[in-house]
Amino acid sequence: MQFTRHFLALSMVTLLSACASTAHQVTMSADSSARNQTHLQRNAAIQQFSLQGRIGVQTNSKGFSGGLQWQHSPTNDNIALFSPLGGQVAQITKSSDQITLTDANGKQISATNAETLTYNALGWSLPLTGLSDWSLGRPSSSPIQASTWDEQGLLTTLNQDGWKIEFSNYTEQNGHWLPGKISLKSDQVNLKLLVENWNNITN
Repeated sequence: MQFTRHFLALSMVTLLSACASTAHQVTMSADSSARNQTHLQRNAAIQQFSLQGRIGVQTNSKGFSGGLQWQHSPTNDNIALFSPLGGQVAQITKSSDQITLTDANGKQISATNAETLTYNALGWSLPLTGLSDWSLGRPSSSPIQASTWDEQGLLTTLNQDGWKIEFSNYTEQNGHWLPGKISLKSDQVNLKLLVENWNNITN
């Protein structure tokens, strides 16, 4: 796709390096474990949300940086990706049985999952199913390989589905503590999500 050659070549080095962080490790006391369970139970109730922020992706051969607007519900996702200059470069729409990417020229490509779609169209895989949970500072329903949390019970690191995830910059939103920075690393992809605004958080 033409826009991928233009926008995915944009350097994301500054955002990726600026977002890099090391999770703060603490002793897992009984109190922090209890707080962690309370935190996870509260955030598990969230069914839909909207967020606005920035996303940075780096692979061995490709990179992308820009803005992100995401509306999520239990059955649908609508993600708009923007260039660093603010122009929309892609719209990703997910329903219960299909996911479609529309580029800036109106050309569409569809697949059955986000990982396949974004890899074919953009050259990197967006783990959309897991990311809808991870962006809220909670694990997905897949098996957890490892996790840590801070003294307040907030998730700081998570190993799941082949991704190593770090969470930081938590803020309280409608009674829920949500991370403002999510860093994901797999064997092929380094992805950073910076959340600037949360909206429409609904149980």
